[in-house]
Amino acid sequence: MPRRVLLIVNREKSDALAAAEKVRGLIERHGVLAGEVEASDNVLAAHAANADLFVILGGDGTLLGQLRRLVPLGKPILGVNFGKLGFMAEFDMPALTRAASGAFGDEPLAVHETPLLAVRVTGLDGRPRFESIAANDCVLTAGPPYRMIRMALSIDGNVGPTVSGDGLIVSTSTGSTAYNLSAGGPIVSPELDAMAITPIAAHSLSFRPIVVPLSSRVNIVVTRVNNDDGHGTTLVVDGQVLTKLSEDDAVEITRHDRKALLVRNPHTSYWSTLITKLRWAEAPRLRTLS
Repeated sequence: MPRRVLLIVNREKSDALAAAEKVRGLIERHGVLAGEVEASDNVLAAHAANADLFVILGGDGTLLGQLRRLVPLGKPILGVNFGKLGFMAEFDMPALTRAASGAFGDEPLAVHETPLLAVRVTGLDGRPRFESIAANDCVLTAGPPYRMIRMALSIDGNVGPTVSGDGLIVSTSTGSTAYNLSAGGPIVSPELDAMAITPIAAHSLSFRPIVVPLSSRVNIVVTRVNNDDGHGTTLVVDGQVLTKLSEDDAVEITRHDRKALLVRNPHTSYWSTLITKLRWAEAPRLRTLS
């Protein structure tokens, strides 16, 4: 039986908006168009619960934003890239056109169960005041006036180091190729259930990134923060959801009980994406001798 597809479009991206008509046609030719909504809509349309598949036109940022809304529905998500890199959104228009009959028809989907993080901030009173879901990472960032902050780390109740610096990144294996990579953290295969913990400009020669099981409970207590006219030290989830941190706030990061179901492009692989998009281990460009 053909799939019922909800189309979600980031209309701020002109290329995505222009491609929406063609995508509608592909869906209607091979499946059923259950509806169409804008990525910026605060509330998903009523027919979202009746859809079998969500197709998102945008970039990786659009896809990350929609994951937090769609994960509770437990249905597969297909990202079509109209952003800069397209690491999570594996399809472009040619790839979607090739895969349309299988994706929108009744063939089995190649789906990757992407692990998620549950993040919670608790104040001195012991009451949670912030909770969110992260697909890529949770970042504690110093914020203005950009003095070093201090963070005490523990893993599964075991007291770890206290680090001073510009912040700390806790990423999923999926998010290991995002901010974590830029900060010198390891690339972690998406097949591994793991978290990478990477310091940002640590004031230490010996604080190196570490990879821990996804089943771990990571706790970070911020013992020195920045505070500048309502801004300052901040927890940033997937680069999109922000909450200000106060001194002695505890940030707890654990495995979320749900996973995001991302449809894979059958014509590519994670390793080829590393090579073609991130230029993984690209050889130096040597001068050609005449």
